[in-house]
Amino acid sequence: MESRWANEQSKTNLIIDGLLFLGMMFLTGTGYVRKYILLSGSASREAFGKKVDMLMLGINRDGWSIVHLYSAYFILFLLLLHIVLHWKQITVMYKQLIDNGILRLVILAAFIIISLFLAAFPFILEPSMITG
Repeated sequence: MESRWANEQSKTNLIIDGLLFLGMMFLTGTGYVRKYILLSGSASREAFGKKVDMLMLGINRDGWSIVHLYSAYFILFLLLLHIVLHWKQITVMYKQLIDNGILRLVILAAFIIISLFLAAFPFILEPSMITG
C-alpha cells in the first residue's frame, strides 16, 4: 500500500506539472498575441495604411509584453519548485549517468554558467543602433 506521504507528493507533482503545462500554453498564447495579433506600429501602417493602436481584452501590445514576462517568471518559479521537489532523484540519476566526479562538477559548472548567461544576456550585451 502506498504511503500517505507518497500519495500527497504525487498530487503535488501532478498539480505543479499541470500548472507548468498551462503556463507554457499561456506563454505561447501571449507570444502569439504580441507577434501576430496586435501589430507593431510599422506592421499596422503596412496593413492599414496608418498606425493603428490595437487592444485585446483591453490590453495593448506593450501590456501583453508585461503579461508575457510575468508568465515566464511564474513558469520559472514552478520549474525551480519542481527541481527542488525532485532534487534527490536528480542527483542520484546524475551520479549514475556520469561516474567521474570531476567531469560531473565541470558539466554542472558549465550548465550553471550557461543558464545564468541565458537569463542575463539582455543586460550584458549592448544593442546595436540602426539609423535610417
